[in-house]
Amino acid sequence: MQTMKSILTPLCLLLLLATSCTEVLDRTPQGEYTLENFFRTEEQAVQSVNAVYNQLRSWETHVFSFIGMTDIVSDDSDKGSFTSDGFFLEEIDQFTFTPTNVAPASVWSGYYTGIFRANLAIQNLPEVPEIDEQVRTRLRGEARFLRAYFYFNLVRWFGDVPLLLEPFPDNFAIARAPKAEVYALIESDLQAAIEALPASYSGVDVGRATSGAARAMLAKVALTRGNFQQAADLSLAVINSGRYALYPTFAGIFTLEGENSSESVFEVQAAAFEIGGGGTQYNEVQGVRGVPNLGWGFNRPSDDLIAAFEPGDPRRDATILYVGEVLPDGSGIVEGDPNIVGERFNQKAYVSDHPGGNGNGPGNIRVLRYADVLLIAAEALNEIGRPEEALTYLNMVRARARGTSSSVLPDVTTTDQAQLRQAIWRERRVELALEQHRWFDLVRTNRSFEVMKPLRPSFTQNKNELFPIPQTEIDLSEGALVQNPGYN
Repeated sequence: MQTMKSILTPLCLLLLLATSCTEVLDRTPQGEYTLENFFRTEEQAVQSVNAVYNQLRSWETHVFSFIGMTDIVSDDSDKGSFTSDGFFLEEIDQFTFTPTNVAPASVWSGYYTGIFRANLAIQNLPEVPEIDEQVRTRLRGEARFLRAYFYFNLVRWFGDVPLLLEPFPDNFAIARAPKAEVYALIESDLQAAIEALPASYSGVDVGRATSGAARAMLAKVALTRGNFQQAADLSLAVINSGRYALYPTFAGIFTLEGENSSESVFEVQAAAFEIGGGGTQYNEVQGVRGVPNLGWGFNRPSDDLIAAFEPGDPRRDATILYVGEVLPDGSGIVEGDPNIVGERFNQKAYVSDHPGGNGNGPGNIRVLRYADVLLIAAEALNEIGRPEEALTYLNMVRARARGTSSSVLPDVTTTDQAQLRQAIWRERRVELALEQHRWFDLVRTNRSFEVMKPLRPSFTQNKNELFPIPQTEIDLSEGALVQNPGYN
């Protein structure tokens, strides 16, 4: 089936869609399009929003540094690869990073580029003359959903961040807005997206943001902020919509056949074309390093993660690819690199041989799965004193995981709030392992110090819960940006 991933190849967009805000201001447009003549037709309006989606696949947004600042920074994984390779990620892994580390600067650039593109579309879509009004409304909803997602990750990484609501502000030396203001925009954008977006798509539009994706994302925002009643209401609305279901097998979710399935709430679309483009390096940076040569071997599943799985949990072997194991598609045996001790890999990022080459992987990036929504509902319901309902959704996830193996992963039965809370947190860890959720979960539940300090002695409380504002941005801000505590 042809889906949205088929149209996310580089588009013939105006020059400013492919450059940074400051570059746009400094250049005279050299291409066919300018702001004055681009936003004229429905096709151009669609292209402007496609450009926002396209940013999701970029190196800066969802690849090397993103993985470092979500998985490698947590107890779920170690840096991987050779000790000397990707040293800036070793600093992330050991909590020795400073404001000059590459990773924060990379995601800052990637996410604000996405925000710029979203703002450009949001500002100009109302003025497009040749467009169906329903399409206009939908496209603005998509752009607002994506802007909310970009800001959601930024505020969780950095705390207070500059709040840009238009593509060309009068002054780019903008101070950091309080977290409350950033979250207010995120919530407003997602609420608008819920109202503007359809419940589903067909054909080439499969993969675009839906009202269900916006509602699920808002539930995740509410859970992050401790608004448990709202998180419960929103997640239950997604569940009761009947639009989603758990994929029959856990391992199958992460195959190409499992993309955009009944479990998919929102995925970054990717495709590998022989001519290049369409894919990401998300698969490559986590792929087998050695034999077969499938990647760089970063994001090594940790001993601590392995120990977190209950005995016999099938998800462990579906999550972790070991040296000596047959590849998921049966095409060979993992030999690894003899010069790297203790190699193992994120099996969820594995993709079979494809025409795009390692650097242009076709694997979609799962941002929101239905299992995540079920666990959001379970956690929120437990926190508001409805443990029996919480158990229903927690045990749905466990039942799918155990499959036909009735001797493993028995249903959780406790209704004690504290015990059930721990059970849900553990379930989130093993169900969503190496899908870039763990660090955010540790920070939002105030467990980052107690979990990370024994594993990483350099972790400093009231400092390392946030990343530093990139020094390059501090220097460029003319004094407007103030550094996070502990990083001066």
